Amino acid sequence: MKLEGIKVIDLSLFLPGPHLSMMMADHGAEVIKVEPPAGEPVRQVGLSKDGETVWFRNTHRNKQSLCLNLKLPEARDVLLKLCAEADIFIEAFRPGAVERMGLDYDTLKAINPGLIYCSISAYGQTGSKRLLPAHDLSIQADSGTVSINEGADGQPAMPGMPVADMAGSLMALSGILMALYRRTQTGEGDYLDISMQDSLVAWLPNVMGPVFAEQRSPVVKHERSWGGAALYGIYRTADDQFLSLGGSEVKFAVNLLTALDRADLAELCKQPPGPVQDPVKDFLRQTFASQTLAYWTDWLQPVDVCWAPVRSLHEAIHEPHLVEREMLVVDERGNEHLGIPIKFLQEPGQLQFNLPQLGQHNREILMQLGYSDGHIDRLMAAKAVSETVS
Repeated sequence: MKLEGIKVIDLSLFLPGPHLSMMMADHGAEVIKVEPPAGEPVRQVGLSKDGETVWFRNTHRNKQSLCLNLKLPEARDVLLKLCAEADIFIEAFRPGAVERMGLDYDTLKAINPGLIYCSISAYGQTGSKRLLPAHDLSIQADSGTVSINEGADGQPAMPGMPVADMAGSLMALSGILMALYRRTQTGEGDYLDISMQDSLVAWLPNVMGPVFAEQRSPVVKHERSWGGAALYGIYRTADDQFLSLGGSEVKFAVNLLTALDRADLAELCKQPPGPVQDPVKDFLRQTFASQTLAYWTDWLQPVDVCWAPVRSLHEAIHEPHLVEREMLVVDERGNEHLGIPIKFLQEPGQLQFNLPQLGQHNREILMQLGYSDGHIDRLMAAKAVSETVS
């Protein structure tokens, strides 16, 4: 697989870092999750099935667990030995924490010049907000994306996706892969400062027109991507279901409105998004409300227009196409898993469903580092290394 032979040390918790390292594990990297004595928090967060939370199962597959109390110097020494032979180090503490722990980039670079060190934080390692605590919602709110996630009442709504977390995860993966490639040429590692806010803001180029061109915030309901275009919106059907139109190109407007015997309205769809398209929206609103979703599903099949039913999350995840794409996978115990989205023709990623118990690989990893059984026992007695949970 693409990342075979790459060793990753992951100290991060919750979502961005663990998701990042799981993607690397899916493609062959050896990932050692360094957990605190209390364990990865998402072992306990959310619904469980078959002894593990769904969240943990879908962020920690195919990893090893080493449980260290990094407040103790003996545990720090273990981690330094581990980093001396690692390729990638991931941490997501608040800025300044790794310096206090003696695990900052300069320290690790001194023992391993080829190490690629990735810090993921809410606001980044520099700037006036660097020390503020924040999770996904705070970042989205502070970055303007909650304000554009406007409900029908015109008020900001709770976002349905952790996009700041996931943007940070994907930006970090991209940066790490760039650094790995560069290291093949120079032999040197690098330091990545990944800000969840930076990553989220970088996802906004298609909606920055009002902000950059006219120095104003958008009027959400007038913008193409948020309901201002008649052919880019959500419509209720007669049975209180919903369908979406997702392509505002004029050709799709012509195709749909011609099929509905209102080709004359297509001219309005050539105008900029906003109130000028309200007559089209009103027509579509009334039209789609006149029949059930099942009716429109059949009716729209021959029409060349971007559309989709608004599915529930349960229905959508179990839709046959995602099964065909192996994005919904069932293991031998009957547990469902999200699949691998990066699909290579050569050396594709492989799903390994084994999940580590807290500290399960303590002794194995320490012995590989040259610790004797007696030394390991002393580390466990000192609580530098926590006992394996069986």
